Amino acid sequence: MLSLAHASHPLAAPFRISRGVRTSTEVVVATIRGGGFSGRGESLPYARYGESVESVLDEASVFAQAIADGLDRRQLRDLLAPGAARNALDCALWDLESQQQGASVAALLGQPDALPPLASAQTVGLDAPECMEQAARALAHLDLVKLKVDASDPAAQIRAVRSALPGARLIVDPNESWTFELLQSLQPVLAEARVDLVEQPLPAGEDDALLGFASAARLCADESCHVASDLPRLRGRYQVVNIKLDKTGGLTGALDLLDAARAQGFGIMVGCMISSSLSIAPAWHVARHAEFVDLDGPLWLKDDHAGGAVMRDGLLQPPAPALWGGGRARAKDAHAA
Repeated sequence: MLSLAHASHPLAAPFRISRGVRTSTEVVVATIRGGGFSGRGESLPYARYGESVESVLDEASVFAQAIADGLDRRQLRDLLAPGAARNALDCALWDLESQQQGASVAALLGQPDALPPLASAQTVGLDAPECMEQAARALAHLDLVKLKVDASDPAAQIRAVRSALPGARLIVDPNESWTFELLQSLQPVLAEARVDLVEQPLPAGEDDALLGFASAARLCADESCHVASDLPRLRGRYQVVNIKLDKTGGLTGALDLLDAARAQGFGIMVGCMISSSLSIAPAWHVARHAEFVDLDGPLWLKDDHAGGAVMRDGLLQPPAPALWGGGRARAKDAHAA
């Protein structure tokens, strides 16, 4: 049996990117019950991809009868386009299967059962350069930091964060706000600031401008890369791809993209939307194979799930197995319908 719910999580502080400001995150939680077990999955409907809470609830609800009749993850992948609706359902099916098999998702994947802590980035939101510098100072204990920039004065934004964090690896994320000419003009700044990665500098669809371009920092496709079939058109333009379960349509699609990207020579980044640890737990099974990890979504929330991911000693600690994918039935479903 499938049930769906909208959950709202207030943020501890406003989250600013080039497309706007968010003070809460609105997610969809799918719960699939069967045989005395219940699996859960969470997704974030994203307006950038034409999604809303209502549209994702409607899209996912169509599969209620098919799920009751035994629809599995591979069948779901063939019937439903990648996106937030499929992500919630796919991850719920993984969680349910883990409990039914009495084995963790890691074990089902042939991975070591204990999930490793990860050197995840934390994000400095878009702000005035002096405010970004102040925010960055609070992250001095981290090896990897991501900063959101726009086209207003990215050089000052980058320099401000670098001045606060002289030794950290930096990811710069313009969220599609730059032009190719601006990217070209910023090459000396990227080299000076020793930026490791620039994530989706140009709007998706304008990738051809990057063909053959030798950037001082590697370029990572985010909005331009959703699923494995996107990879051929990204060759020669990007060196890294950002895998997010809300784009791939769940863990099943994310693992497909991971395998294909590695086979084709792309570096791997695993990211997330602003979400709870119920979203982050499935992504961990991809992120453990990534060069760049950006799973700080739950750290922006005022209140996460009990047993959620926490930052300790500079490393993101994995969610408790009882939250998702641990292979054991739960006594009750917190935050689920």
